[in-house]
This record gives sequence, C-alpha cells and structure tokens, in this order.
Amino acid sequence: MTTAINYNEIDFGVFLPVTNGGWIISETSPRLDGSYELNRSAAIIAEENGLDFIMSMAKWKGYGGTTDHWGTSLESMTMMAGLAEATSRVKIYATVHTLLFNPAVAAKMFATLDQISNGRVGMNVVSGSYAGEFSQMGMWPEHLDHDQRYDLAREWMQAVKRLWSEDSVTHEGEYFKLNDCTSNPKPRQKPRPEIICAGQSEKGMGFTIEEGDACFIGGRDLEELAAVSRRAKEMAAERNKTIKTYAMFSIVPEETDELADERMKQYQEGADIGAIKGMLRSYGLEPDGRENSMVARAKSAFMCETISGSLETIVARIREIIEVTGIDGMMLTFPDYIEDLAYFGKQVLPALRGTK
Repeated sequence: MTTAINYNEIDFGVFLPVTNGGWIISETSPRLDGSYELNRSAAIIAEENGLDFIMSMAKWKGYGGTTDHWGTSLESMTMMAGLAEATSRVKIYATVHTLLFNPAVAAKMFATLDQISNGRVGMNVVSGSYAGEFSQMGMWPEHLDHDQRYDLAREWMQAVKRLWSEDSVTHEGEYFKLNDCTSNPKPRQKPRPEIICAGQSEKGMGFTIEEGDACFIGGRDLEELAAVSRRAKEMAAERNKTIKTYAMFSIVPEETDELADERMKQYQEGADIGAIKGMLRSYGLEPDGRENSMVARAKSAFMCETISGSLETIVARIREIIEVTGIDGMMLTFPDYIEDLAYFGKQVLPALRGTK
C-alpha cells in the first residue's frame, strides 16, 4: 500500500531567467533578455502565487550561435539581494562557485543576504564544471580533476560553516588558508542557511549529503531519475542523514494538448544549432560524443525535460513524476516567465494542492 502524497509538502520553485534565452536554445522561443526587470517580475509572480522558492544560477560565458544564448547574464548573489527586498515569503537561493570566491568573502556575502531577506536565503554551491567560463578569467585549475574539485569544495564549505558559527577561524588546508579570520554578522538562520548542490557522481552526492540539505538530480527518463533519487537517499541513510532531491522541468501550458504540441514544434524548429554545439563544447563534448541528460535534450532546443499540454495533462504528468520518482520538489522553467509562470501559479499549483 502506497502512502498518499501531500502536495503541500512538495516544493515547487522557479529557476529564474538570469540569462538571455532562458532554457530553450531556439530562435523562435520568447525573447528572454535576462534583465533585472524580468527577474523581478518573475519573482513577484512566484511570491504572489504560492510557489516555494526562487533560484538563480551563476553564468560567466555564453554559448554563441545566432541567439548568443546565455551571452548576457546577471550575477546571482547581487541580483538575489535585490529580489530579497522585492519579496517577503519565498525562499531565495543564490549560486556561488567555490573556484571563484574565497570562503571568507562568500560567508559574509550570504550572511548579508540572510539579513536582507530576513532569514530566507539558501546557498547553491557549484564546484565548477565549465572550463571555458573559468579559463577566460585565468581561474580554471588545470591540475585539479573532477574529484579534486569536490575536495576543494568540501574544504571551502567547511570553512564557510565555521565562519558562520565561530568567533575566529584559523585554518591551514590544502586549498585555503585562514588566519584568525572573523566574519560578522552571522546568518540569522540557525543553525545556518540551507545548502543545495547539483551532483550525480558518487563524489558529488557524497559532498552534498555530508555538507548540504538537498541535491539537484537528473535523468534521461523517469526510471533513471527515480534510481538516482533512491541512490541519494540510500547514501544519506548510510551516513545517518537525510537528503531532499529536486529535479528541473520546463512547463509549456496551452488550452489544449494539440496547441501545446504546436508550440513545442515551433520552438524545436527554431533550434539554434550553433549555440547547442557551443553548449556541448562547454561540457567537453562534441555533438556526437557522450552526453548527459541535459545536453541530450538540448539537441531538440529544450535544456530540461518538458511538461506540456492542457491543465489536466500537466497536473497528471506532475503527479506521475512525483509518484514514480519520489523526488521532493521541482525547479521549474518557462518559455514565458510572465504568462506561463502566472498560469502555473494560478491554475496548476492550486489543482495539485487541492486549493482550487
């Protein structure tokens, strides 16, 4: 006998359009400019319509192509400070790259964000996987492999936590040195702001489970997504911990399934092949090389799995995904961050949570 899912306990959040182009690599999708005005509007719509969190990524170099996809981007922590003032309820996740920010600098920035948001900030930690973005600044450590970058992130994260809780920190590590280092004020949240990280390797999941609270995961289909979610929770249980799992989806709503299919086809027909190849190269892949789930989907213009159709179809599909995979939440993207996001908040979310 399966336990009925309480959708009031499932987190639904928005992956904000911090870059131009959003999450569809196409010449025929809505022209998202990545502006603060657009992000502020999206944040307020999310706040007013009952979504649980907003998050922005950190992006430093685009993919080119005819659309210059992701060539324009706002800095995550700075933007979220503004959105903390524009909102009062939603959780606010800002992204920090451990390769770019000293732990003492990041600790103070997030303590500041926590004060601005009155205890609503969360930290999305990225250990660094896009060599081109960092090498343009001379900040890509060629001598560190994938696992070593997580070792650096672990030392970084432990230093930040100490700075959030201790009066003074002296640390002589492999990657960072702190000498009688102080960081005040401390975050308002106790014991600390929530920490989330994306990672599906054993090393990445181990880091997230041991240092964080939730893990972003992906999969080529629901079975793979369910397997990854189960593995993350099994690994947490082995460590006497718990971990939440979240996955990313794009919502494409229309009055009917047929109209949604037409909309999807329009975006796919306009796929920016040059930008898609640029994205593949950023992962160290060639277009015919080995792919992860995101780059595989992006070949058809969409960068994450898409849930499209009428209200009834979208609600049914979300229920199926949650029930099959056991994930604890969805981070959502939209072709149109005004109308489509408002539709989700006013129509889809109430239908899921039984408030409509």
